[in-house]
Parts: sequence; structure tokens; C-alpha cells
Amino acid sequence: MTHPTRSGGQILVDALKIHGVDTAFGVPGESYLDVLDALHESSIRFIINRQEGGAAFMADAYGKMTGKPGICFVTRGPGATNASIGVHTAFQDSTPMILFIGQVGSDFIDREAFQEVDYRRMFGQMAKWVAQIDRADRIPEYLARAFQVATSGRQGPVVLALPEDMLVRQAAVADTRRYQGVQAAPARTQIDQLRAMLAQAKRPMLLLGGSGWTGAACADIVRFAEANALPVACEFRYQDLLDNDHPHYIGDVGIGINPKLAARVRDADLLIAVGPRLGEMTTSGYALLTAPVPQQRLVHIHPSTEELGSVYQADLMIASGMPQVASMLAALDPVDSAAWAGSVAEAKAELQAWQRKPAIFQDGTAPLDLWQVVQDIDTLTPRDTIITNGAGNYATWAHRFHRYGGMRTQLAPTSGAMGYSVPAGVAAKIVDPERTVITFAGDGEYLMNGQELATAVQYNAGLVIIVFNNQMFGTIRMHQEREYPGRVSGTTLHNPDFAALAQACGGQGEVVETTAAFAPALQRALAFTRERKLPAIIELRYDGNLITPGATLETIRATAAAAKAK
Repeated sequence: MTHPTRSGGQILVDALKIHGVDTAFGVPGESYLDVLDALHESSIRFIINRQEGGAAFMADAYGKMTGKPGICFVTRGPGATNASIGVHTAFQDSTPMILFIGQVGSDFIDREAFQEVDYRRMFGQMAKWVAQIDRADRIPEYLARAFQVATSGRQGPVVLALPEDMLVRQAAVADTRRYQGVQAAPARTQIDQLRAMLAQAKRPMLLLGGSGWTGAACADIVRFAEANALPVACEFRYQDLLDNDHPHYIGDVGIGINPKLAARVRDADLLIAVGPRLGEMTTSGYALLTAPVPQQRLVHIHPSTEELGSVYQADLMIASGMPQVASMLAALDPVDSAAWAGSVAEAKAELQAWQRKPAIFQDGTAPLDLWQVVQDIDTLTPRDTIITNGAGNYATWAHRFHRYGGMRTQLAPTSGAMGYSVPAGVAAKIVDPERTVITFAGDGEYLMNGQELATAVQYNAGLVIIVFNNQMFGTIRMHQEREYPGRVSGTTLHNPDFAALAQACGGQGEVVETTAAFAPALQRALAFTRERKLPAIIELRYDGNLITPGATLETIRATAAAAKAK
């Protein structure tokens, strides 16, 4: 049946509802006023952001949490360029997302009109599909395809440009059905081959990662690991695919990997990688696995046939969605695991040793012990607490020492994008307001999207933000001291009073400078966020020399200087 005549903007919003959209993020623009007008009478909640980069990060976080495409609306030109950081993050993280960009009118196209950009060229390499909808009567078709592309195979972002005159044009067009994400499933012969390879192994390991997981898929993969006594590692920033307290969880494979876990990966005679791309971060610069032929026998399972074999020629390559392969693995008859049965407990003990208090805090001279900060968080918050972070050395304290409680308790960008932490935390609290959300933010990282604190206040998102203030871009300073010891350039920061910023926005703010002061401050912040449904900031002011758990800046500088003197 043909629907009554509607504007392009109304057709688009109606299509979003058909595809199950309940929330959209964005910054308003005159280029898509008709969409905003259609949203006025809609059940879709439009979250008004303060900058398009924050909106796109929120859409990415929404996609991670729900498994549905995160929806983002921005205006042309500057709005689109601001949002591009979120698109790139969603692409590298394989997060389903759709970015809608208001575009100049079709009668102005290709004249370099005000804020005009060719989005096919701009986003071509960082999105799964980029298109422009030039006819209002084709909006349902384009949106159906957008949702299909974003959620099928390797998930990822789609970008659609919306010419301004198209959105106000009237059209009588039928709606489409709701999308159905499509994933491949393993052949029975492939699963049988995997089992045969496992039966022949002496030192197997299971590596989990990537997107497309569900709670049921995580439970299935746990059953497979338990039945076959497999040690399980998770890739960089996907540590929440297995409860970190589970006996089979042995750590994360990524930046700053436990050297003993790295040795186990190298020494494995069978590595079953379920979901990860096996990119640079996961493989420690392609060093844990040699390319193109790994020294380990490798089973690589990934949703995309284009990813399989792109870097590593695995012994067995399986194109599959995560629920599909996990259910088949869970149903397998277990193999005789006597040859490696003790490796799980050994690897777990190595992880626990790796997570003990680092030497830089053991003498008790540091006024603020960041290791103890993480222990206090683990003690005072529920197991399903969501931890968000962006990029920076401060994130190491969460990655290495926090024990993630399972599926969707970690939101962090594998792309290494700064500015992700606060928008992701706000989005997480908006999506699931009953859960505790703790955001780890560096002082430099916070100010890249800290304006979304105002968004948190506006939408009663009561998250707790912990700002690690060491008055520097710490990661770059660390590399600088390693390469150019003692020559500090471009990495020192003069910061505002972050606690006062929180209060100015309507939230709560405290400054903590000692270990003993943190736990009471966290308890006050948690109580405030629960009772007032407003955000709270705890600003940690600490010695910037304490740059990593394994070395101080002074040690890094001295080591580098000695090496250069030889």
C-alpha cells in the first residue's frame, strides 16, 4: 500500500521507527529542519549534544551497548567533519552506526556552496557505505539498505547525506519492512575440522574479540572453553566478553600486555581467534603472530570474508557471526584436554601476579596510589558497572587492574580516539540509567569532549567521571622522554579546576590528592548520582612522574639518556 503524501523528513523519521530506533544523538542544523520537525511528534528521543564529535561517540557507544545501529544527525560541512572522528572509531571498532548529514540543496550541488562537501569522497575509506538520497520517494529504500549494511557481516558505520530540498519535498511512498541483520554460519565440516585440530594440540588458547556478540553467545563460548579446559584471553578493549573473575580468563591481549601472556600466545600450538580482526594492537605490532603465515596453527573466525586472510593465512578460516559459531562450539563433544589441563590455573596465577600492586606504589611514598583507586572502585561498585575510557596512559589503570564483570561493562575505542570517555559514559547512562557508570578520563582527553557534561545534566545522566590530572599529555610525554630524553616540548598542560567545572554545570565536583581521600569521595559521588540523577566529577591530582605501572618518567628518561650516551 502507498502511504499518504509526506515530506522527506517525515518519511525518514517514520522509517527510523520501523527499524526500531528509539534514540538519536546529534547537534541541530538548518540543513535538516524538516527531520527535526518530524521528530517533534515522534516517540524517538533526540539527545541534543554540544558538539558533533560527542554526538558521534555517543552513537558509537549506543551501538556497542545495544547491538543496534547508533543513530546520529549532524549538519553539513563543519558538523560532518566534527562527526568524522566517531565514524572512524565505529569503523575500526566494527560498531553498527548510521550518520545522517544535512546537505546543501540539490540545485547548489557541485558549486562549492556554503559548507558543501562531497561525502562519498570524504567518508569513503572510513565507512561501509556512503550515499546521498536525492529523491524523497527512495528514502525507505535507502534506509533499509543502510540498516542492512550496518548490521550484516562485519558491522560498521553507514553515512547518508540528505539534501535540504529533498527533505521538504512531498512524496507518496510505501514503507519497508524492518531490517534483518545477516550473518554467515560455519559449515559442519569446518567445526569438525576445528575439533580435530584441537584434539591434536598440546598448548591451545582461545582469543575472543570483535563485535556482534550477544549475552547468549558469550555464555556459549564459556561452555566451550570450560568443556575443553581452554585458557581464554580477550583482545584489546574487548575484555568484557568474559567475566574477568571467571577461572578461565587469563588477561587481555593488547597494549601493555602481560609479558607472560605474550609468551603463551607465541608458544601456543593452536590459537582459536573468535571475532578479532587480529590488527596491530591485538598482535603487538604484528609481532605475536608473524605475517603472513603465523608460527602457531591458527583458526580465525570473523564475520567478514574480506578480513579473513587479509593479513594472516590461517590454517582454518571461518566466516561466521558470533552467535552462530558460539552455539555450534558449545554443542561440540569435548576433546581430551589432559595435555593442557593445568595451563588454565597457571595462566590465571600469572594474571593475578600481574595485577598486584606495582613497585612504584609499594613503598607508600606516593600521596595518591592509583592502583588503590581501582581497588576501591571494584569494592564500592556493582559487578555490572560500566567503565568507559578514551585514549591515554591513564586508561592502563582500568585495563590492567580493573576486573570487568562481563558482557557490556567496557566501552572504549580500539581506534585510540581521544575524547571518547565522557560521551560514551553519558550515552551508557542514558541507555541504561539503572546501572552504575564510571568514566576514566585523562586531563587532556577530558577537555576534548568534556562539554558533554552539560548533556549529562540536561538528560539526568548520573555518571561518575574520574579525571586523571597529571598536567600533561602523558602518553606523548612518555614517548618523548623515550626518544628525546629531557627535551619537553608541546606536552605540558595548564588545566582548569575540573571539580569547579562540574559544579558550574550543575553536578558535583571534588578534588582528591591522597589515597585515603578517594574512597569517601567515591561514596559521596555515587550517592549524589543515585539521588540527584546528575553527574559527578572526582579530579585526581597526582604526580605526573607516575606515568605507567611499570616505570616512572624519571626511569624512562634515565634509561633513554644512558642508551643515547653509548
